[in-house]
Amino acid sequence: MEKQFLTIRWGTKYGPDYLDRLYGMCARHTTGPFRFFCLTDDPAGIRPEVTCLPLPDLGCELPRNTKGIWGKSRLWRPDLGIEGPVLFMDLDLVVTGPLDGFFEQGSPDDVILARNPNTPLEKLGQTSLFRFPVGKLAPLREMFLADPQGIADTYRFEQRFVTRNAPGGVSFWPKGWVRHFRMHCVRTFPMNYLAPPRLPHDTRVVIFPGPLNPPDAIAGRWREDAPVRGPLGHLAAGLQGDRREGLWKHLRHYSLPAPWVATHWRE
Repeated sequence: MEKQFLTIRWGTKYGPDYLDRLYGMCARHTTGPFRFFCLTDDPAGIRPEVTCLPLPDLGCELPRNTKGIWGKSRLWRPDLGIEGPVLFMDLDLVVTGPLDGFFEQGSPDDVILARNPNTPLEKLGQTSLFRFPVGKLAPLREMFLADPQGIADTYRFEQRFVTRNAPGGVSFWPKGWVRHFRMHCVRTFPMNYLAPPRLPHDTRVVIFPGPLNPPDAIAGRWREDAPVRGPLGHLAAGLQGDRREGLWKHLRHYSLPAPWVATHWRE
Protein backbone atom coordinates (compact mmCIF):
# COMPACT_ATOMS: atom_id res chain seq x y z
CA MET A 1 0.00 0.00 0.00
CA GLU A 2 1.34 3.43 -0.93
CA LYS A 3 2.00 5.53 2.16
CA GLN A 4 -0.07 8.70 1.91
CA PHE A 5 -0.61 11.13 4.77
CA LEU A 6 -3.40 13.69 4.73
CA THR A 7 -4.27 16.58 7.00
CA ILE A 8 -6.59 19.57 6.75
CA ARG A 9 -6.07 23.18 7.79
CA TRP A 10 -8.38 26.15 7.57
CA GLY A 11 -8.62 29.42 9.47
CA THR A 12 -5.93 30.75 11.78
CA LYS A 13 -6.07 28.51 14.87
CA TYR A 14 -3.09 26.44 13.71
CA GLY A 15 -0.18 28.14 11.99
CA PRO A 16 2.03 26.56 9.33
CA ASP A 17 4.45 25.58 12.12
CA TYR A 18 1.99 22.88 13.22
CA LEU A 19 2.01 21.41 9.73
CA ASP A 20 5.78 21.61 9.46
CA ARG A 21 6.15 19.76 12.76
CA LEU A 22 3.64 17.11 11.70
CA TYR A 23 5.52 16.48 8.47
CA GLY A 24 8.82 16.26 10.33
CA MET A 25 7.44 13.72 12.80
CA CYS A 26 6.00 11.59 10.01
CA ALA A 27 9.27 11.68 8.09
CA ARG A 28 11.24 10.52 11.13
CA HIS A 29 8.90 7.63 11.87
CA THR A 30 8.16 6.33 8.35
CA THR A 31 10.40 4.05 6.33
CA GLY A 32 10.58 4.26 2.56
CA PRO A 33 8.89 6.81 0.30
CA PHE A 34 5.66 8.52 1.25
CA ARG A 35 3.47 11.41 0.13
CA PHE A 36 2.07 14.11 2.38
CA PHE A 37 -1.00 16.16 1.44
CA CYS A 38 -2.75 19.07 3.09
CA LEU A 39 -6.15 20.48 2.20
CA THR A 40 -5.87 24.16 3.05
CA ASP A 41 -7.20 27.63 2.38
CA ASP A 42 -3.74 29.18 2.89
CA PRO A 43 -0.56 27.41 1.70
CA ALA A 44 1.71 30.33 2.66
CA GLY A 45 4.67 29.38 4.81
CA ILE A 46 4.21 25.62 4.49
CA ARG A 47 7.34 23.58 3.82
CA PRO A 48 7.76 22.55 0.15
CA GLU A 49 7.69 18.79 0.84
CA VAL A 50 3.97 19.10 1.60
CA THR A 51 1.62 18.98 -1.38
CA CYS A 52 -1.02 21.60 -0.69
CA LEU A 53 -4.43 21.07 -2.28
CA PRO A 54 -7.28 23.60 -2.35
CA LEU A 55 -9.63 23.36 0.60
CA PRO A 56 -12.82 21.82 -0.83
CA ASP A 57 -16.11 23.63 -0.54
CA LEU A 58 -18.14 22.50 2.44
CA GLY A 59 -21.33 22.53 0.39
CA CYS A 60 -23.55 23.77 3.20
CA GLU A 61 -23.72 26.05 6.21
CA LEU A 62 -21.93 24.63 9.23
CA PRO A 63 -24.25 23.24 11.91
CA ARG A 64 -24.67 25.56 14.88
CA ASN A 65 -24.34 24.86 18.60
CA THR A 66 -22.73 21.45 18.12
CA LYS A 67 -19.36 20.28 19.45
CA GLY A 68 -18.33 18.21 16.47
CA ILE A 69 -15.79 19.48 13.96
CA TRP A 70 -18.15 19.17 11.02
CA GLY A 71 -15.75 21.02 8.74
CA LYS A 72 -13.91 17.69 8.49
CA SER A 73 -16.86 16.46 6.42
CA ARG A 74 -14.86 17.81 3.48
CA LEU A 75 -12.74 14.66 3.80
CA TRP A 76 -15.69 12.58 2.66
CA ARG A 77 -15.66 14.10 -0.84
CA PRO A 78 -14.48 11.79 -3.63
CA ASP A 79 -12.78 14.64 -5.53
CA LEU A 80 -9.95 15.57 -3.15
CA GLY A 81 -7.27 15.23 -5.81
CA ILE A 82 -5.88 12.07 -4.16
CA GLU A 83 -6.51 8.41 -4.95
CA GLY A 84 -6.34 5.32 -2.77
CA PRO A 85 -6.09 4.96 1.00
CA VAL A 86 -4.86 7.90 3.07
CA LEU A 87 -3.91 8.16 6.71
CA PHE A 88 -5.60 11.28 8.03
CA MET A 89 -3.93 13.04 10.96
CA ASP A 90 -5.06 16.02 13.01
CA LEU A 91 -2.56 18.87 13.03
CA ASP A 92 -2.15 18.84 16.80
CA LEU A 93 -1.18 15.22 17.40
CA VAL A 94 2.30 14.05 18.43
CA VAL A 95 4.05 11.10 16.77
CA THR A 96 6.18 9.09 19.19
CA GLY A 97 6.71 5.77 17.41
CA PRO A 98 6.78 3.94 14.06
CA LEU A 99 3.99 4.70 11.59
CA ASP A 100 4.46 1.95 8.99
CA GLY A 101 1.99 -0.32 10.76
CA PHE A 102 -0.82 2.15 10.16
CA PHE A 103 -0.50 1.40 6.46
CA GLU A 104 -0.11 -2.36 6.91
CA GLN A 105 -3.09 -2.94 9.19
CA GLY A 106 -6.16 -4.55 7.60
CA SER A 107 -7.22 -4.19 3.97
CA PRO A 108 -6.66 -1.09 1.81
CA ASP A 109 -10.45 -0.79 1.59
CA ASP A 110 -10.92 -0.64 5.37
CA VAL A 111 -11.92 2.40 7.41
CA ILE A 112 -9.79 2.23 10.56
CA LEU A 113 -10.14 4.69 13.43
CA ALA A 114 -8.55 5.44 16.76
CA ARG A 115 -10.66 4.41 19.75
CA ASN A 116 -12.42 7.06 21.81
CA PRO A 117 -11.67 6.19 25.45
CA ASN A 118 -14.44 8.48 26.73
CA THR A 119 -17.15 5.98 25.78
CA PRO A 120 -15.65 2.46 25.87
CA LEU A 121 -19.03 0.69 25.90
CA GLU A 122 -20.16 2.57 22.79
CA LYS A 123 -17.06 1.55 20.80
CA LEU A 124 -16.86 5.04 19.36
CA GLY A 125 -14.10 5.92 16.92
CA GLN A 126 -11.92 9.00 16.99
CA THR A 127 -11.09 10.74 13.71
CA SER A 128 -7.95 12.40 15.04
CA LEU A 129 -6.10 9.56 13.29
CA PHE A 130 -7.95 7.37 10.80
CA ARG A 131 -7.34 5.64 7.48
CA PHE A 132 -9.84 5.46 4.66
CA PRO A 133 -9.89 5.04 0.87
CA VAL A 134 -10.68 8.38 -0.74
CA GLY A 135 -14.26 8.26 -2.02
CA LYS A 136 -15.51 5.46 0.21
CA LEU A 137 -17.12 7.91 2.63
CA ALA A 138 -18.97 9.79 -0.14
CA PRO A 139 -22.34 8.32 0.99
CA LEU A 140 -21.81 10.01 4.36
CA ARG A 141 -21.42 13.35 2.63
CA GLU A 142 -24.70 12.83 0.77
CA MET A 143 -26.49 11.99 4.02
CA PHE A 144 -24.96 15.00 5.75
CA LEU A 145 -25.75 17.50 2.99
CA ALA A 146 -29.37 16.35 2.96
CA ASP A 147 -29.80 17.61 6.55
CA PRO A 148 -26.62 19.08 8.08
CA GLN A 149 -28.21 20.45 11.24
CA GLY A 150 -30.33 17.34 11.78
CA ILE A 151 -27.32 15.03 11.42
CA ALA A 152 -25.30 17.19 13.82
CA ASP A 153 -28.12 17.26 16.37
CA THR A 154 -28.51 13.48 16.20
CA TYR A 155 -24.83 12.50 16.35
CA ARG A 156 -23.25 15.60 17.99
CA PHE A 157 -19.75 14.63 16.83
CA GLU A 158 -18.73 13.90 13.24
CA GLN A 159 -16.64 10.95 14.48
CA ARG A 160 -19.79 9.28 15.86
CA PHE A 161 -21.47 9.80 12.48
CA VAL A 162 -18.49 8.16 10.73
CA THR A 163 -18.31 5.29 13.23
CA ARG A 164 -21.96 4.37 12.84
CA ASN A 165 -22.43 4.97 9.12
CA ALA A 166 -19.19 4.22 7.25
CA PRO A 167 -19.97 1.79 4.40
CA GLY A 168 -18.89 -1.70 5.46
CA GLY A 169 -18.38 -0.60 9.06
CA VAL A 170 -15.18 0.46 10.82
CA SER A 171 -12.36 -1.21 12.72
CA PHE A 172 -9.86 0.16 15.22
CA TRP A 173 -6.10 0.39 15.59
CA PRO A 174 -4.48 -2.16 17.90
CA LYS A 175 -4.75 -1.26 21.56
CA GLY A 176 -1.93 0.98 22.72
CA TRP A 177 -0.91 2.40 19.34
CA VAL A 178 -2.88 5.62 19.83
CA ARG A 179 -3.12 7.34 23.22
CA HIS A 180 -5.32 10.21 24.38
CA PHE A 181 -3.12 12.73 26.21
CA ARG A 182 -5.60 13.79 28.89
CA MET A 183 -6.93 10.29 29.54
CA HIS A 184 -3.88 8.07 29.06
CA CYS A 185 -0.91 10.31 29.86
CA VAL A 186 -1.95 12.79 32.55
CA ARG A 187 -1.87 11.18 35.98
CA THR A 188 -5.09 10.72 37.91
CA PHE A 189 -5.79 12.92 40.92
CA PRO A 190 -3.87 13.42 43.18
CA MET A 191 -0.83 12.02 41.34
CA ASN A 192 -1.23 14.71 38.67
CA TYR A 193 0.24 17.15 41.25
CA LEU A 194 3.21 14.92 42.02
CA ALA A 195 4.35 13.36 38.73
CA PRO A 196 4.46 14.64 35.15
CA PRO A 197 2.39 13.05 32.38
CA ARG A 198 3.73 9.69 31.27
CA LEU A 199 4.23 8.29 27.78
CA PRO A 200 2.86 4.73 27.89
CA HIS A 201 5.07 1.99 26.49
CA ASP A 202 4.64 1.22 22.77
CA THR A 203 2.63 4.40 22.10
CA ARG A 204 2.97 5.45 18.47
CA VAL A 205 0.76 8.54 18.36
CA VAL A 206 -0.64 10.78 21.09
CA ILE A 207 -3.82 12.67 20.20
CA PHE A 208 -5.03 15.90 21.78
CA PRO A 209 -8.82 16.18 21.53
CA GLY A 210 -10.33 19.20 23.25
CA PRO A 211 -8.69 22.49 24.25
CA LEU A 212 -5.39 21.07 25.55
CA ASN A 213 -2.80 21.11 22.74
CA PRO A 214 0.91 20.21 22.63
CA PRO A 215 2.13 23.70 23.66
CA ASP A 216 -0.14 23.49 26.71
CA ALA A 217 1.20 20.04 27.61
CA ILE A 218 4.75 21.37 27.38
CA ALA A 219 3.95 24.41 29.54
CA GLY A 220 1.83 22.53 32.08
CA ARG A 221 -1.62 24.08 31.65
CA TRP A 222 -5.05 22.72 30.77
CA ARG A 223 -5.80 25.05 27.88
CA GLU A 224 -4.21 27.92 25.98
CA ASP A 225 -5.94 30.66 27.98
CA ALA A 226 -5.22 29.09 31.38
CA PRO A 227 -2.45 30.42 33.62
CA VAL A 228 0.62 28.29 34.24
CA ARG A 229 0.66 27.51 37.95
CA GLY A 230 2.63 25.21 40.17
CA PRO A 231 0.76 22.49 42.11
CA LEU A 232 0.25 24.61 45.24
CA GLY A 233 -0.83 27.62 43.18
CA HIS A 234 -3.43 25.58 41.31
CA LEU A 235 -4.78 24.10 44.54
CA ALA A 236 -4.96 27.52 46.17
CA ALA A 237 -6.77 29.02 43.18
CA GLY A 238 -9.38 26.29 43.34
CA LEU A 239 -10.01 26.69 47.05
CA GLN A 240 -10.21 30.48 46.72
CA GLY A 241 -12.75 30.29 43.89
CA ASP A 242 -10.36 31.46 41.16
CA ARG A 243 -11.58 28.83 38.70
CA ARG A 244 -13.85 28.45 35.68
CA GLU A 245 -15.49 25.15 36.73
CA GLY A 246 -16.49 23.14 39.79
CA LEU A 247 -13.85 22.40 42.43
CA TRP A 248 -13.59 18.68 41.63
CA LYS A 249 -13.04 19.31 37.91
CA HIS A 250 -10.58 22.07 38.74
CA LEU A 251 -8.56 19.66 40.88
CA ARG A 252 -8.53 16.98 38.19
CA HIS A 253 -7.80 19.41 35.38
CA TYR A 254 -4.17 19.96 36.25
CA SER A 255 -0.99 18.70 34.67
CA LEU A 256 2.67 19.23 35.35
CA PRO A 257 4.80 20.03 32.26
CA ALA A 258 5.48 17.09 29.93
CA PRO A 259 9.04 17.47 28.57
CA TRP A 260 8.71 14.39 26.34
CA VAL A 261 6.06 16.23 24.26
CA ALA A 262 8.65 18.88 23.34
CA THR A 263 11.15 16.12 22.51
CA HIS A 264 8.84 14.60 19.91
CA TRP A 265 6.81 17.62 18.73
CA ARG A 266 9.39 19.19 16.43
CA GLU A 267 10.32 19.46 12.78
